[in-house]
Amino acid sequence: MPVIRKLFLLLLMAIASVAMAQVQQGRGKATVSYSGKSATPDIKAKANLAAQLKAVEFYYAEAGESEAANFDAVRDKIIADPDRYILETTVLAEEDSADKKQYTVTVRVSLNVANLRNAVKANSAVAKTGRADKSPLTFLFISRQVDSVKAYDARVFKRVDESVKVNASGSTSKTGVEGESVSRSQVKTNSATTAQESAGVNRTRTVETGGSTVRRSSESTWRLIPSANLNQVFTSTFARAGFKVSEAALVEPYTGGQFKVSMVEDDYKSGNDMKSGTLQSVVRGMRTAQIPYVAVGTLDVGMADQDPSTGLVRVSVTVNAKIYDVTQTIPDTIASVGPVQYAGMGPTEDEARTNALKLAANNAARELTSQVTNIGVR
Repeated sequence: MPVIRKLFLLLLMAIASVAMAQVQQGRGKATVSYSGKSATPDIKAKANLAAQLKAVEFYYAEAGESEAANFDAVRDKIIADPDRYILETTVLAEEDSADKKQYTVTVRVSLNVANLRNAVKANSAVAKTGRADKSPLTFLFISRQVDSVKAYDARVFKRVDESVKVNASGSTSKTGVEGESVSRSQVKTNSATTAQESAGVNRTRTVETGGSTVRRSSESTWRLIPSANLNQVFTSTFARAGFKVSEAALVEPYTGGQFKVSMVEDDYKSGNDMKSGTLQSVVRGMRTAQIPYVAVGTLDVGMADQDPSTGLVRVSVTVNAKIYDVTQTIPDTIASVGPVQYAGMGPTEDEARTNALKLAANNAARELTSQVTNIGVR
């Protein structure tokens, strides 16, 4: 029964996550002034539409800066056809202040996120460009998990300074009396001696201690996780944004031997950044292959734990990603994400890790495409 219950909860969560990804709730509030005795139906309809727009704007504001910048691009489309983007509207509160001649309404709306995203993409520069003129883009994202951690003990140095001072004094005195007497044929002698000695010692000891403690940060090595499924996520997201997408492994043969996927993987096995030489080889290789944009990043998988509310296994993933424009003399970073953390759950650690990686990849790719859309990349 516990296993069945966990599977049932996982199924519900999967269905809910898919639904929530396409439909989001939002709240908005708007106030409209009028000149009559009370708010007319037209005034109420105007306020209701304004509140709906506020709800959409609030959704984009929560989604991040790059998403918020896209709101202006779809505002007119929402006004022209609100039913396409707003599935339902519920009035939470309304107030008609006759003395102020103002009508205020608060609404909760269900947003069709899929249509909103499609509207943004349709308005982007890359989407308006013909296929032959679309910019090629390649990507290389490394999924990894900590393999080993080398921790160092603290190195302690101690020093003791000690000084001893001794003061000594002494005195000796001796007194004596001798005598002799002669009578007839005898000689008689006598003597008396008195001696006195004294000594004093004062000793002072001073001790001073000091030292230092040196600590070294831990060193981690990583093991790579196969990410074929994630490649599909990135490919589909970038392709839907309007780019001509190729995986880095497919581009490698056309780089004249200057770019190798294995070089990038080796760097990320031992550190958090590409070495300077590796990054330069990526730039030279992409220029040779005539690929103007390259996306690179890491998805770091954390340790598994148990979700307290469901009892399922939970795994977190931290994502860092960038898109470089290598056509510039000095490659320019035109989009970046992270560090941002996402969590996935499942009945086993493998499933929880897979869910977390997919969630992180999907959100990272969407954020990157939103940023390049804002700057008009074709």
